[in-house]
Amino acid sequence: MNMSRLLNIICIVLGGAIAIYVQAEDQQNTYILVGGIVLLMFGVYQISRNVPSKFENQEEESFIQTEKDED
Repeated sequence: MNMSRLLNIICIVLGGAIAIYVQAEDQQNTYILVGGIVLLMFGVYQISRNVPSKFENQEEESFIQTEKDED
């Protein structure tokens, strides 16, 4: 596992933990909650950038075949 992927996973876990911890308190600090959510979203975005698109080769893997017109 390369270093950037590990850093992104740490951002996701840390951001989620911060958001859950702040949400559980009676007096919620909005700035810390927003910071945790931003950290979580940053990690998710960075990891999702490296996931290949499902529809990248849609023409080759299509199950629908077109019929030719009979004139």
